[in-house]
Amino acid sequence: MIKKIKVCHLTSAHPENDIRIFHKQCISLYNSDFDVYLVVPNTKEKTSHGIQIKSFQSQKKGRLKRFLNTVNLVYKKALEIDADIYHFHDPELLRIGLKLAKKGKIVIYDAHEDVPKQIMDKHWIPKILRSLVSYLFSMYEAYVAKRISGIISVTENICNRFKKQNENVELVANYPLLEEAETMNQLDFKKKEKQICYIGGLFPTRGIAEMVESIENIDVELILAGTFSPELFKSELESKNSWNKVKYLGHVKREKIMEILKTSKLGLVTLHPTRSYVESLPIKMFEYMSAGLPVIASNFPEWKTIINETNCGICVDPLDPNQISNAIHTILSNPSQANLMGKNGKEAFYNKYNWLIEEKKLIAFYNKLIQLQSQD
Repeated sequence: MIKKIKVCHLTSAHPENDIRIFHKQCISLYNSDFDVYLVVPNTKEKTSHGIQIKSFQSQKKGRLKRFLNTVNLVYKKALEIDADIYHFHDPELLRIGLKLAKKGKIVIYDAHEDVPKQIMDKHWIPKILRSLVSYLFSMYEAYVAKRISGIISVTENICNRFKKQNENVELVANYPLLEEAETMNQLDFKKKEKQICYIGGLFPTRGIAEMVESIENIDVELILAGTFSPELFKSELESKNSWNKVKYLGHVKREKIMEILKTSKLGLVTLHPTRSYVESLPIKMFEYMSAGLPVIASNFPEWKTIINETNCGICVDPLDPNQISNAIHTILSNPSQANLMGKNGKEAFYNKYNWLIEEKKLIAFYNKLIQLQSQD
């Protein structure tokens, strides 16, 4: 009997049911006959969907304490599992990725974000220090990238940055799952609720204030599903005239998200033009497409290319509530065009922007790294 390759995914910050880590990568690897473990903080140890979930209790709050304490606990658990392949998902785990590589393990860094650019937008880092912190982190990240087996990331730009340090880099985009889309048959636009939606983190840079302002003169309800940060931001929005048209749901489960997508007339993804957002590919845009919703998106170059090529929505200046308002009005007042946009988006999702396509790339990348190690 051939021994299965043991794979261990590591996270110090994500939940056990994280969509990209658990529902996409871990389950895909398990279905491809790998022996899969997942190390996450603060949950019960169990087996779910064939994945062996291992955990530890980390009561340390605050970024520095998590960096020092939780990372050490992740490493301890990783050593107990003694996997053939370690795949880590948080930049704070770079230092243990390096340790595991020195032990002869295959180590993969999954760069979900362009962290050096993201640092430049972190409100909790004093502005005067951000450039220095970003530079120092990029140097350390590059140092580790040269010494591990490979890197996976979610956009072409991030992948190209890592190719300067490591020839084994693979783009594995964070596109939605096919099985979720298949539960959401596209409803006729006229039969949907008089509602539009945004699902995700409710931060100022996500364009939430502009969304709320944009509906002041439109007869529609804006569904917001997510968590506010900072909490004071919510209080600021509640003072706006159009807040009475907002239905704030807080953090909701996946089933509720599917319900919101199924009943909404369009989806908003009007993020601000920060360094990290401009080059990102937000999963919510593709989730809207998978549900057959017309999309109103920020007019970033790559986003405009996707929206225009598929004819699935309208791109706007995310800092201009009037442009967002006009786009909402255009879609709501043209049901036949809205239905076509939704259909086009769903078709593009099935043909190009779904996890099944990315899953094949993930498995091929794993097999490539296994073969390379066997040749050493």
